[in-house]
Amino acid sequence: MKNIFFCFLVLFSIHLVAQDVYFPERNVEWKEVSPTDLSVDSGLLTDAIEFAKDNEYSGSRDLRIAILKGFEREPFHEILGPTKKRGGPAGMILKDGYLIATWGDTKRVDMTFSVTKSFLSTVAGLAVDKGLINSESDEVKNYVWDGTFDGEHNSKITWEHLLQQNSDWSGELWGGKDWADRPPRQGGLDDWKNRDYNEPGTVMEYNDVRVNVLAYSLLQVWRKPLPQVLKEELMDKIGASTTWRWFGYDNAWVTVDGLQMKSVTGGGHSGAGLFISTQDMARFGLLFLNNGKWRNEQLISEDWIKRAIEPSTPNANYGYMWWLNQKGSRHWENLSEDIYYAAGFGGNFIVIDKANNVVVVTRWLEPSKIGEFMQKVNKALH
Repeated sequence: MKNIFFCFLVLFSIHLVAQDVYFPERNVEWKEVSPTDLSVDSGLLTDAIEFAKDNEYSGSRDLRIAILKGFEREPFHEILGPTKKRGGPAGMILKDGYLIATWGDTKRVDMTFSVTKSFLSTVAGLAVDKGLINSESDEVKNYVWDGTFDGEHNSKITWEHLLQQNSDWSGELWGGKDWADRPPRQGGLDDWKNRDYNEPGTVMEYNDVRVNVLAYSLLQVWRKPLPQVLKEELMDKIGASTTWRWFGYDNAWVTVDGLQMKSVTGGGHSGAGLFISTQDMARFGLLFLNNGKWRNEQLISEDWIKRAIEPSTPNANYGYMWWLNQKGSRHWENLSEDIYYAAGFGGNFIVIDKANNVVVVTRWLEPSKIGEFMQKVNKALH
């Protein structure tokens, strides 16, 4: 009898461990629990939410205006893809997968700008997991041979260089010139066009043209549209809604196997990118919190995630299109260095806090306030 009771306790303990993280079903309201049930200070959590609502992104809700003003320094900058007027501040905080806080319209679909880059990085990870790319240290010219990676400089570029944004790829794609995207504060057109190249892997430069080169290259590898890949391999499996969309520029058409396909963007600073709800962003974040596993299915390898959040050599705060809370220029003080996050223009964030088993999604928060906001959340957790 004692043995039977002991076995029951062991099985019950295993069951509890297996249910460590709650995973929401598709089309079912997220299971909400009181913060106090998970040892979270509800008063301090409310303070954090009020802070997020009181510090809305200061740019126009008409994102065409916000985009054109935000990137007015760029020569030849224009809107090349779809845009959408945004909603107000919104967000969700998950603890152990359970919803402990929510504000704003979490089902509203909005542009998410460079948060898209973390989804793009994940599509690259899926390609590596499936053997479509042997290793991210491979030179991309061995996969894309149409001239995109020709030349002494571009031929050295690896997938890792593109993922870490330190490739210094030189060229033009969909009318966008690499040197005209976020140009230096010093000099003018001739200086930017005739610059010396940085050796791939040595200097990180945030550059949407080069990110779009990664998206184009992944389209060549997958041989089907990347939104289809993301939907079939990941979003459907995590129970995401059918409302999200991933756009490319209006002219970004590619012929693959005789079929016309749109090459998507990794951001929205000329329009396009991922349009998605807060709730679907939270599901994506929960997948990463659980090391790429959704319930009992490993959707993206834990090994890939580990590599994706390793600091790159030229920038300790950047991995494979994920920002890292390491010591550096973007470090959030008094918070775990194990935190990593996706970040987009206008204050869109998906924050993965492994130490506290927490996912935070916040939208349209003044970007300079994210560190202070996370400190308030962290205070509520302890």
